Amino acid sequence: MSSPHDFDFFHGEWQVRNRRRTDFLDPDGDWEEFPATSRCWPLFDGAANIDEIDMPHLAAKGATLRLFDPETRQWSLNWASSRSGTLFPPVLGRFDGDRGEFHGDDTYDGKDVRVRFVWSGVHDTGARWEQAFSLDGGDSWLTNWVMEFTRAS
Repeated sequence: MSSPHDFDFFHGEWQVRNRRRTDFLDPDGDWEEFPATSRCWPLFDGAANIDEIDMPHLAAKGATLRLFDPETRQWSLNWASSRSGTLFPPVLGRFDGDRGEFHGDDTYDGKDVRVRFVWSGVHDTGARWEQAFSLDGGDSWLTNWVMEFTRAS
């Protein structure tokens, strides 16, 4: 069952290996890889946090505000990009053990998409995040971005 401390592992500084599709909706599209750095701070005694990721390769930064709802026992993950200056629609979900799955609705390239974030392999020195889009309401998924986090020394 999810708790307000699910993301405690993420507090601190990280090196990030990014791998993403150059076109998020093309299953045959090319992948690009690039490094980034990230740091995360707890808020509300752990029931919330904020992180900032710096991706020089994309000339962009991003921020995620995560909030735990004690009534639903769910997290909302709210992403913002320095490129657009917008807050994207949240994805909602929870952890089961060391795996968290979060879903939401958004648009990409003018198309309605279902969005899935998965956190897995979570431990003190590493974690994996991946993003996938679905054009058919979640019947099939196309993973389009993977981040491998390693604790910065």
